[in-house]
Amino acid sequence: MATLSPKSNTGNLASGRGGISSDEQPRYSQRDTLLTMSGVLMVMLLASLDQSIVSPALPRIAADLQGFDRYTWVTTAYMLTSTVVVPLYGKFSDMFGRKPIFLFGVVVFLIGSALSGLSQSMNQLIAFRALQGIGAGALMPIAIAIVGDLFTPRERGKWQGITGAVFGVSSILGPALGGWLTEALSWHWIFYVNLPVGIVAMLVLIFLMPSLRTSATGPISIDYLGAALLIAGTVPLLLGFTWAGSLYAWLSPQIIGLFFVAVVLIALFIFYEARLERQRKQPIISPSLFKNSIFAVSAIVTAIFGMALFGMINFIPLFAQGVVGVSVSASGFIMTPLMLTSVVGSVLSGQLVSRLGRYKWIAITGMAISLLGGLLLLPLGVDATTTQLAIAMVVMGLGMGFGMSLYSLIVQNALPHMIGEATSALTFFRSIGSTIGLAAMGSVLSLGYLPAFHNALPATTAQALGNKLATFDNPQLLLSPNAQEQMQQMFQPFGSQAGSMYNQVMEAMRVGLAVGVHTVFIVSLFMMAIALVALFFLKEIPLRGARSPQRKAAPERAESDMPALAIH
Repeated sequence: MATLSPKSNTGNLASGRGGISSDEQPRYSQRDTLLTMSGVLMVMLLASLDQSIVSPALPRIAADLQGFDRYTWVTTAYMLTSTVVVPLYGKFSDMFGRKPIFLFGVVVFLIGSALSGLSQSMNQLIAFRALQGIGAGALMPIAIAIVGDLFTPRERGKWQGITGAVFGVSSILGPALGGWLTEALSWHWIFYVNLPVGIVAMLVLIFLMPSLRTSATGPISIDYLGAALLIAGTVPLLLGFTWAGSLYAWLSPQIIGLFFVAVVLIALFIFYEARLERQRKQPIISPSLFKNSIFAVSAIVTAIFGMALFGMINFIPLFAQGVVGVSVSASGFIMTPLMLTSVVGSVLSGQLVSRLGRYKWIAITGMAISLLGGLLLLPLGVDATTTQLAIAMVVMGLGMGFGMSLYSLIVQNALPHMIGEATSALTFFRSIGSTIGLAAMGSVLSLGYLPAFHNALPATTAQALGNKLATFDNPQLLLSPNAQEQMQQMFQPFGSQAGSMYNQVMEAMRVGLAVGVHTVFIVSLFMMAIALVALFFLKEIPLRGARSPQRKAAPERAESDMPALAIH
């Protein structure tokens, strides 16, 4: 198919001459738009499904490849590489066009998937998962940027429900499919399943997707040093938060050293990028992005909300299994209410954005609903039921879908010249926030669990166990039937008292876990409240592509608040 040119120039947001704004014209034909979006949605499904399909198979993988000591690295390697390359892909897509960068990411992702499935050792799997992550880093941010290229900001809201549905389906389908493939075939197929969908998506994009390249021209220079500094600074930062509280203590020399190196290198990166921008060159992340108040507030809210939300919802299955007593298989579906209502919230907010052309109060409403969902989690203790948990999940999911998907649209509307860079930067900060949130909330859980566990345990039982008491300082034991069998054997020397002592310890662990998760909920709620306050400082400019004539002044206000950069 011949490459098409957009009918509107991103550098000229409105004609300003009394005619019909270019933003109200269709940028591409309906056929090309729908075909491109079909490929984009398949790629989004790949990216989101891969995040949920692997987890159920990890225990089997570690057993088959005899690599329990490197168990966490299967996920960590993927997370590291997929996070650090996001800003690079966003910038390169602004410079070279979305299509080649997007296809490069898909190809690398599929090669990594195939090689991961062929892995014969744990080290091979870790290396190939890292390669898969390098490709995955291009998929989601560029997919969102492509939506920004195909549609005006107001039109993008209509697609929120569809893109939100992709996340909802993958979150529900992923764990079930991962478990079924592992049991029915083998764990290798959780990686092979990416290939047919990815190949079809790739063919659609190759032959039917327009280039979506900016119309600006000029010399292109790649910021190699900036890219190296960004990667070198981000890797120790993520490793520090990933290992802190689990592999090493927070104040250990290893963690402090990682954070020190990260701070120094990130400071050098910021200094160097600012220097490049003053010289009118092309930094990976333009520091002047943060001079735009809309981007700055959106990045802060996205990072904080990512910390709170992902830190909170990742401990809900732990609470369900360890405290409520839900089975392992049933806990895989405990997040279903949240995912379903997040799709509903995404559809509703998208329709409201498209009809009203406004976003600030929709974002505030979404955050407030999420806060309410968090408040519903607070009363849950050792006597909690699955019904109470499900009600809180319904409200939480509605708020998450209502507000979370808006921020990419908001920054794209404010920075139309820098859609790729701004979208990928926002995704980058969300990933960093989520990683920090998971690590920090894990430490918060431990701080709440340990004193509550020891206080709930009868003093006579604690004295009888002596040094063995430290064995129960890990609440994850509540989730492992094998570990519980070993615990029961530990109590056999106590004779007739073994059963009652075991039950006392298990009940104390349940109490401790309930208190620990409750502490996580409190900290997450506090962070959500900060994000809610920050949203009141979000500047609102009407979305381009609106129907009313009053909207024509909006782009000028947007440009007055954004850095004057030319993207080539």
